[in-house]
Amino acid sequence: MSLPELCSLIAANHGRDDVDWLFLARTDEVGEPTPLLTGPAVGLVAAGAKRAALGDRTYDYRAGQYLAVSVDLPVTSTYTEAPFLGIGLWLEPSAIAELLLDTDRSVTRAANHPGIAVSDASPELIDAFTRLLRLLDRPDDLRVLAPMIKREIVWRLITGPQGAMVRQIGLADSTLTHVGRAIRWIREHHAEPLRIEELARLSRMSTTSFHRHFRAVTAMTPVQYQKSIRLHEARLLLVDRTHDVTTVGYLVGYESASQFSREYRRQFGLPPGRDAERLRHANA
Repeated sequence: MSLPELCSLIAANHGRDDVDWLFLARTDEVGEPTPLLTGPAVGLVAAGAKRAALGDRTYDYRAGQYLAVSVDLPVTSTYTEAPFLGIGLWLEPSAIAELLLDTDRSVTRAANHPGIAVSDASPELIDAFTRLLRLLDRPDDLRVLAPMIKREIVWRLITGPQGAMVRQIGLADSTLTHVGRAIRWIREHHAEPLRIEELARLSRMSTTSFHRHFRAVTAMTPVQYQKSIRLHEARLLLVDRTHDVTTVGYLVGYESASQFSREYRRQFGLPPGRDAERLRHANA
């Protein structure tokens, strides 16, 4: 087991898209901050360093460390040291719940876990990711052995430093799960008016408790979270070229074109039209 071997495997397999539950990252340059929407996942750095920003919090992690995310969050990601090589795995609530039940692992619930955290990776976790990548060129082995290694990775996570947070993903009655209902509602209905009382009721909390737990998990208020989701969705629509700036602002929930442009520029650094042109040129 070694990070150099993991680096070699990531470099050799980067760009393949035949395994949708695994993602590989490789870049030779540091870059501009990139806003993205992420869900429950773990990302391990094999070389280089990266920074994730969520609200007013920043999380720096480098070779031998991993970032765990437990809910859908709008983060801004930046490669801060290159060359960078990383591997990630989506975390499935059902797989975590099944493992907790099978192992009779303690499921004590603790309030106010953040939805994102960084920790050092154990040698066992690095080894599991390495063995998983070795399977990619052996389809029969991948089909049979990958589920076992994925289960091992989940086990290493729930018994590791961020275990309390990761275990919450699989608990149907956890605070994280309740807040997650509100997060999913906002993502799916981001263009609609926000009614905090209804979100609190959906999360089975009082309004005061909901505000406290929501901010603890996302580092944002519900209104700030909705705004971030709206702007991320607007960016995707603009790059697609289907609608003009005013129409996009309306589609994601803005009634004022000037407010949309102002908040978009504050979030992404450029007015909507210019930012969309830059992204299209970069992806051409």
